[in-house]
Amino acid sequence: MVTGAPLKIGSHVIEPGSRIKLQLSAARLYTDTDMSIPVEVIRAKKDGPTVFISAAIHGDELNGIEIVRRLLDSPSFKLITGTVIAVPIVNVYGMLMQSRYMPDRRDLNRSFPGSTNGSLTSRLAHMFLTEIVSKCHYGIDLHTGAIHRSNLPQIRANLKDPETAKLAHAFGVPVLLNSDLRDGSLRQAADESGTKVLLYEAGEALRFDELSIRAGIKGIFNVLVSLGMVSKRRRTEPKIEPLVAYKSSWLRAPESGIVRDRKSLGDYVKRGDLLADVCSPTGAYSKPLLANRSGIIIGKQNIPLVQEGDAMFHIALFDDPKDVVDNMDQLHENLMPEMDPQSIVV
Repeated sequence: MVTGAPLKIGSHVIEPGSRIKLQLSAARLYTDTDMSIPVEVIRAKKDGPTVFISAAIHGDELNGIEIVRRLLDSPSFKLITGTVIAVPIVNVYGMLMQSRYMPDRRDLNRSFPGSTNGSLTSRLAHMFLTEIVSKCHYGIDLHTGAIHRSNLPQIRANLKDPETAKLAHAFGVPVLLNSDLRDGSLRQAADESGTKVLLYEAGEALRFDELSIRAGIKGIFNVLVSLGMVSKRRRTEPKIEPLVAYKSSWLRAPESGIVRDRKSLGDYVKRGDLLADVCSPTGAYSKPLLANRSGIIIGKQNIPLVQEGDAMFHIALFDDPKDVVDNMDQLHENLMPEMDPQSIVV
């Protein structure tokens, strides 16, 4: 895409130096209700990269919606070069139903690149890819853990690509996880169209998590600064140097039962440490869940009920896991002082 040229999204033409809100029409419901995807486009007068920021590809992942809302509402958000295309709710159907999925029960983030003649999910994937993603140089896709699961603030990306790795480090969260491209995912389709994407994971579905929201806003600003799209601000807090994990794994419930957690999200654990006890509700048995490797808990199930085989703890491996714990402490100090919760924290 030539940045200084008129940008066309749907039937709208957005010139440099303008800021507009528009609606991308999606398929109608069977109630004859028209569904559309909200989009806001901000263009600086000066040429620069084009970046999309998307949230709620999974309709129950709400943190990203609030991140985009606060970002667009902030008086500090002023582009000096380039274009930002903000899409706070991609899966409007799922968001209305408080569901991860589309009405046809498909996962939108496993349905790219989609097609104009496929299922409802496939058509929406194709429209989002062609109208938004393919017109961008970079993208930041905002996610949370699934329902009843929380994720530590982290960036997942192809860290073997030097440019993507540079942007991931700039984001400024404690953990970077190298993540291979999955068939049907937005990141895979974006990669094939030449768009480099960071996936931000933090918090839990159907919940707002203030630390995760603030870290996401701060991270987006950091990436835009690194691309020369917004002015660099004077740093008043220590910089977080993220640590990279190239391997991670989920530990699963050894039995069905009631869970008594012994470790929390963000904890450093050693091989053999007790993570949780899975107990019979009648007291007939108690099975320990032990760490099978040393690392940091970057994802965790929250509901204290499990079936045998349920994923309970997601552990990432680092050369020096204790540094990640220090980084999490620093993230809290940087982002969670007593202040107005609407603050952008730049």
